[in-house]
Amino acid sequence: MAEAAARLLALLALLQSRPSWTGPELAGRLDVSTRTVRNDVERLRGLGYPVDAVRGAAGGYRLGAGGRMPPLLLDDEEAVAVAIGLRAVKGVAGVAESGARALAKLEQVLPAHLRPLVEAVTQVVDHAPENTGTDAPDPEVDPAVLQAVATAIRAAEWFRFDYRGEPTLVEPYRLLAWQRRWYLVGREPESGRWDVFRADWVAPRMPTRRRFTPHLVPGGDYTAFTMRQVAASGWNVHARLRVDAPAEAVLERIHPAVGVVEAVSDETSVLVTGADTLETVAAYIGMLGMPFTVESPVELRAHLGRLAEVYARAASTR
Repeated sequence: MAEAAARLLALLALLQSRPSWTGPELAGRLDVSTRTVRNDVERLRGLGYPVDAVRGAAGGYRLGAGGRMPPLLLDDEEAVAVAIGLRAVKGVAGVAESGARALAKLEQVLPAHLRPLVEAVTQVVDHAPENTGTDAPDPEVDPAVLQAVATAIRAAEWFRFDYRGEPTLVEPYRLLAWQRRWYLVGREPESGRWDVFRADWVAPRMPTRRRFTPHLVPGGDYTAFTMRQVAASGWNVHARLRVDAPAEAVLERIHPAVGVVEAVSDETSVLVTGADTLETVAAYIGMLGMPFTVESPVELRAHLGRLAEVYARAASTR
């Protein structure tokens, strides 16, 4: 009985290690007959593991999708990676709680020789505050939203959703995580216009089940495109500044991901940037160190005026 159980575990480990195996390959690895392999596969199925049989010359066995989540086998490196990753996961609503439950289950069955390694890494690693670029709280994304977006991307199907209350339809291409936020890169089917959408502002509608032929994002780089779009339209507050300096000089002072710079003349440029609050925008544009005029929004001008008074009083204090 013990030998049969050990063989079942070895068979399961093999099936999890790559997409598919032929019967003779499994028999050779386990040093048994192909008939024994077939019998062991039936035992795994009886335990709830969805082992599919693939017919044909290139047929064999593979793990499929089942109606419930069966136990998984992890090697030492995988178990350590999952345990450490679960301690660090954040940014998606509910993940902290579900991650803690999963971690408790994993740590309960961790082999004794792995426990010191996991404990050593987690005890000596601290997480510094991540929300240092803004005074606004970090947004949380509903995991159901990420699942709906990812499913549409994988199926290459139109994705219909409400975006800040407005009905929207796009061809979805990528999900990108940046600055504790998730973004969807999509293309409007009718106009062909590309855009980036914050996932925490997305409310999925019913799946369209309508496939599309993929196109190439402008510039060919989804990450670079997302950075440019977020700077121009992906924040709660956007600012347009006329800067008394060449575009090249402005770009030397900012990261391209946080602002779009356009040349007006050899000595003047326009900077479009944004953040979650006026206070954050004011802090960053104050670090330009260049003369500028606020073209929009008017609320930013008023806020800068108040800051100017505060700084003037601080400068005059003896």
